[in-house]
Amino acid sequence: MQQQSELARAFGLAQRGEFEQAERICRRILKQAPQHAPATHMLGIVFKNAGDNGLAERYMRKSLLLDSSIADFHANLAVVLRRLDRLEEALCKYRDALALDRGSKAAQVGLVCTLNDLGRRDEAEREALLLTDKLPADPESWATLAMIYREQGRLDDAESAFRKSLAVGPRYAAAHHNLGSILCAMDRAEEALESLETARSLGARGFEMSFNLGRTLLQLYRFDEAEQAFADAVHERPLDTDAQINLARVRFMRKDPAFARDIAATAAAHTKDRGMRLLFGLMLRRAGDLGGAENHFRDMLADQGPDPDVQSALAEVLHEMGRLAEAESEVLRAAASKPDDPIVIENVAAILLANGHAEQALPFLRLQRRKAPHDQGWLAYEATAARLLGQDLYHELYDYDRLVQSFDLETPAGWSSVAELNAALLAALDARHRFPTHPLDQSLRNGSQTARSMLTDPDPAIRSVIAAFAAPLEAYRHSLGTEIAHPISARNRGPARITGAWSVQLRRDGFHVNHFHPEGWISSAYYVSPPEEVSDAVRKPGWIKFGEPRFPVPGGLPEKFMQPRAGRLVLFPSYMWHGTVPISGAQRRTTIAFDASPA
Repeated sequence: MQQQSELARAFGLAQRGEFEQAERICRRILKQAPQHAPATHMLGIVFKNAGDNGLAERYMRKSLLLDSSIADFHANLAVVLRRLDRLEEALCKYRDALALDRGSKAAQVGLVCTLNDLGRRDEAEREALLLTDKLPADPESWATLAMIYREQGRLDDAESAFRKSLAVGPRYAAAHHNLGSILCAMDRAEEALESLETARSLGARGFEMSFNLGRTLLQLYRFDEAEQAFADAVHERPLDTDAQINLARVRFMRKDPAFARDIAATAAAHTKDRGMRLLFGLMLRRAGDLGGAENHFRDMLADQGPDPDVQSALAEVLHEMGRLAEAESEVLRAAASKPDDPIVIENVAAILLANGHAEQALPFLRLQRRKAPHDQGWLAYEATAARLLGQDLYHELYDYDRLVQSFDLETPAGWSSVAELNAALLAALDARHRFPTHPLDQSLRNGSQTARSMLTDPDPAIRSVIAAFAAPLEAYRHSLGTEIAHPISARNRGPARITGAWSVQLRRDGFHVNHFHPEGWISSAYYVSPPEEVSDAVRKPGWIKFGEPRFPVPGGLPEKFMQPRAGRLVLFPSYMWHGTVPISGAQRRTTIAFDASPA
């Protein structure tokens, strides 16, 4: 009884972080009884809580040699093995625990999480459903199922499971937080903030809370608070690249000249952390400091030796500087080390095509096309290669007469005219274009983009125009046919679904760099308020152009232009290179764009 009481005290101390005292209690018991399995195992728990997983595993395995009949011994060892990324071993130990005690919720939850980590999502879902059947009144069981749905991208199902978790455990802070994260991912910012604030009122703190608050507050245009939340997340985990990138993005769009200062400070403090140093170089390139980026990447290679990710990043900088021979040499060295890496291979394709080496680029492109047949980027590059080689494939993919279509929007119900709708839209969008400059890592230059998806914006005019896009989108889809040999019509097997929508304003000298939409199928431009200068059919300011790649290639000039007109919707394949001719006047050019995918 005395030993049991002492072990409970040791556990409490370990939970509070008082590891030395907890260890002393365990060693005192083991000095009196060296074969005492619970004390041996408790020592393993102390080291686990202290973060020393090697010693934790050693003592937990010893405790199992002394007594293998206790389910918790197996389950606790499985936790350590998961931390060590030895997932198959962890899975076996969770199964051992459940063989001894089928009612162990901790082992069942651990089993589900480990199956999910191993990518065995169907098995994980089955085990999670068994857990909810067995423990329908347990909030953690429903939250575990929700986590599986989230990993599968089934956000509606995840939301439903989290709400069931909260129905049986209304004060379960983790479920409120995770529901908020799901709602944020679904662009339901008002609901997301309510869930996150409830979680915070129940004591939820830490990195995930700060990060998700930042994402949500950004969608709500509360920029000061969003920046602070991302800064808090970076303070919690300075080596987390997502947090660092989001903080830098917000600061960049707010015209903070030292937007990447936290990345720079972290890279300087963690000189051995290759990822953070690489990220700082990428920030320099995206901000236009090509000389600084080149020097940074060359310093990394001098310090660390050959590194394909750094060589590829350096090649991208050299490409932007027009030093194509050097760029090709660097990127081919990177590809020799990482021939299947899509980021490296995209640089290979872009640089080889810029050098006119289309035949050499094709094997790289065809491999990626086979691996990711619906990625629109590989289609864009393959089309460019076909264009350089004079192949018929190019004209099939870039059949402008068939594939680029314009529609004059019908007046939606509740509005007297499209002009009235556009006037209301312009007022709503002006209120949402609050950033003084363009995003850090997108195609826009000298303008701004909305922070929130138009699909969930509650404004009546925005909701009306999104609904009005359905009819022309369906007409466009019907015009495509269902030819299996063509990548756009081959996917045309039913209605299209708008998956993302946003607004862009171009200001003086504003334009879009030529680009494609990698995750789309059908893309668009809707003209809310074009400036008067678009009437100039010679210079074509503000006109959308098609066919010209991101970087110059031999003979790769634009082939089709379309004039903006208020109320006009232009639809085209997402793989088609497109950009805009810069505007030069003081009047802004306001548009809405969306991507659609097969429903």
